[in-house]
Amino acid sequence: MSDRGIIRENDDVLLFLDRKRTFLIKVKPGNSFHTHRGYVNHDDIIGKKFGEAVKSSLSADFMLLKPSVLDYTRKMLRATQIIYPKDIGLILVYSGIGCGSRVVEAGTGSGALTTILANFVGASGKIYSYEAKSEFMEKARKNLERAGILDRVVLKNKDVTLGIEEKDVDAVVLDLATPWKVVPVAYKALKACGVLVSFSPTIEQVINTVEALKENGFVEIEALESIVRRIKVKRGQTRPETLMIGHTGYIIHARKTIKEVIQ
Repeated sequence: MSDRGIIRENDDVLLFLDRKRTFLIKVKPGNSFHTHRGYVNHDDIIGKKFGEAVKSSLSADFMLLKPSVLDYTRKMLRATQIIYPKDIGLILVYSGIGCGSRVVEAGTGSGALTTILANFVGASGKIYSYEAKSEFMEKARKNLERAGILDRVVLKNKDVTLGIEEKDVDAVVLDLATPWKVVPVAYKALKACGVLVSFSPTIEQVINTVEALKENGFVEIEALESIVRRIKVKRGQTRPETLMIGHTGYIIHARKTIKEVIQ
């Protein structure tokens, strides 16, 4: 893409019809993308600017949007259920990661959270992502490559409970079935005052993880849940939407201390 936002061959473009119907495509000369509202010729997109509209064969207007990192996670190939944005936001805040951070992630899955984390650490940071299942890792690799962010990620087809190779990392982020088993190895990998954040769907996982954190030199331990509902906005009819995403999971965060100090 040029500095002026002109769409070129091989650019990714998000075709936006409405909030529920968006399509992520890679622009190729001679290709067309078919929808229930007609097909869109790629040749009609090339040369336009992001933010402009293109008409389909049935005269439907599709807005041409530059894909965000969130768009890539929503459209990626899925090997597992991905974490919702409402939970990812809290993970980012409590992990404290930013430009240049070194982060260990365990439970790569489809690579959705990996993509978001890699976006936040920037070109000077690094994500070390552990995944025990090779079939999940290959899907994640393709998704990260599509998002243009693979160079910030080191994918490791390893069982994280057997050890973390990195040392003095800023944060450890867990999304797996038995996070409490990772707590001792996470302690060794984290720098002093480094943060561990874990996402779990059941309360039993939360109890086991919090107990492990208390036993392994972590403080400021907190477990919480985020519930978000959309608002239908229309003059005279504004109200919460009838359907909402309720429980998705619990987030636990804690900080590493030096054990000798707190014992």
